[in-house]
Amino acid sequence: MPIDPELLEILACPESKASLVLDGETLVSTDPATRRRYRIEDGIPIMLIDESEVLDEEVWREIMKRHGKL
Repeated sequence: MPIDPELLEILACPESKASLVLDGETLVSTDPATRRRYRIEDGIPIMLIDESEVLDEEVWREIMKRHGKL
């Protein structure tokens, strides 16, 4: 189940408050300092910092380029 575009517009990274991009079944923070990725389960974003993953800078940059954020 995809994320509603209107919901995506209001969601933000709980750590940095940066906007997010939808990348497959995850949401990725656009903040280069935190580079957090949050999973989506059954259409529900799991927006808990403790449950998120910090991406390697190279992986994060590739995702941002793919979504036109760099």
